[in-house]
Formats: sequence, C-alpha cells, structure tokens
Amino acid sequence: MQTFPAAEAARRLGISLDTLRRWDRAGKIRVTRDPANRRLIDASEVERLRGGAGEELSARNRFRGVVRSVELDGLLAQVEIDITEPGRLVAIITREAAEALQLKPGASAAGVVKATSVMVER
Repeated sequence: MQTFPAAEAARRLGISLDTLRRWDRAGKIRVTRDPANRRLIDASEVERLRGGAGEELSARNRFRGVVRSVELDGLLAQVEIDITEPGRLVAIITREAAEALQLKPGASAAGVVKATSVMVER
C-alpha cells in the first residue's frame, strides 16, 4: 500500500496543503497519521479524489474538487463542487448526466470550463 505525505498528496491533487488540511478536518479526505502525527494519504484515496478521468477533452480549464451537493429537479441537476481555494464551482447539467456520473456528496469530480459552458466529469 503506497502512501504520500500531505504535501505530495496535495500536489498530486492540484490543491494547496491548506486545502488538504481543511478537507481532512471536514472529513472530505481519508487520512492516516504516522508516529510523528503527520498526515499520510493512501494512493487509492488520491486516485478516488482525482476521479481517474481521462484527458480526451480539449478543454484547458479543469477544476478538481469534491462534490458538495447534487440537487435533482425534473430533467436538471445542480452540482456544487468544492474546488482548490478560493472558491467553488456550480454547474447546471442534465439529471441524466448527474445520474450517469453517479454524482453524490463526497465523490470526486472536476468542473471543465470550455467557452461559456461548464461540464462535469469523474
């Protein structure tokens, strides 16, 4: 089982070390501690948060994060993602897309910004 120190895990996730610490305190990331009480993050946890998404889109702006909420309403779904500081991204996508991506609070996802649209991928 491979683990990363907090700084390396944050780098691999594309977030700040402060964000990783906040995610730990909020329970958004599973962390263990070494004998010196330093945070260690399992490689599988990093992969879970990264979502394992492919790079097949040509979009340049991807914002990785953790799903905060999914609100389904008729044919639409509003997905809120906590992204690297300072902010969060909110996208309106179809309900079908939200269900196909199996979006739920705590799941990893990325907001993909291309032109005037925001897409969601896992």
